[in-house]
Amino acid sequence: PLVLARGIRFVKAESGEVSQLVRAERERAAADGRELIVYVGAKWCEPCQRFHHAAQRGELDDDFPNLTILEFDLDEDRERINAAGYSSKLIPLFVKPGPDGRASSARFEGGIKGDRAVANITPRLRKLLEK
Repeated sequence: PLVLARGIRFVKAESGEVSQLVRAERERAAADGRELIVYVGAKWCEPCQRFHHAAQRGELDDDFPNLTILEFDLDEDRERINAAGYSSKLIPLFVKPGPDGRASSARFEGGIKGDRAVANITPRLRKLLEK
């Protein structure tokens, strides 16, 4: 059995129908005792990159010890994520998926640029996980 490291685990979304991918990833996360959040970002999005880098460096492990993030790229995946309800005016977008794998109303979007970007996202993500 695969033992996952503590902290945030990013899973790059494969090709395919979004709600099916989300349901499958949520089942995997649950089997590992983890929560799943669907995330939409972009390579050019500064708050997205800052959050990503902080998570990869382990800086958010204490805040999110059991979080799996299913990651979509706005530029590559726009059509298919919109079809499953994962649309927003701003990115990053963080959504708690519904039981059918489609987007729920439990979500937040947008961030700020600069050194406070991660500090801006972290409490909102924590609050989203409590819903």
